[in-house]
Amino acid sequence: MAAAGLGRGPTDGESRLARVLREKFPRASAIKVVDISGGCGAMYEIHIESEEFREKRTVQQHQMVNQALSEEIKHMHGLRIFTSAPKP
Repeated sequence: MAAAGLGRGPTDGESRLARVLREKFPRASAIKVVDISGGCGAMYEIHIESEEFREKRTVQQHQMVNQALSEEIKHMHGLRIFTSAPKP
């Protein structure tokens, strides 16, 4: 799901990125996307918890996210990625 800030719903960019991530990571138990650029869509923070990340190094997890968002990243200035596998 896209994140909602205090008193606001998700931006179009947050919703779009969350939708792409849900498609690319169908086993994700949590997806949070936050526009940290003040709403202009230039920089996002992404948190994903997914079984797909189990037994993968952090750099591999982040590469998976970058690959999933390869088209969207072309229009961004920056991206913060936080990934994890669900606790057993």
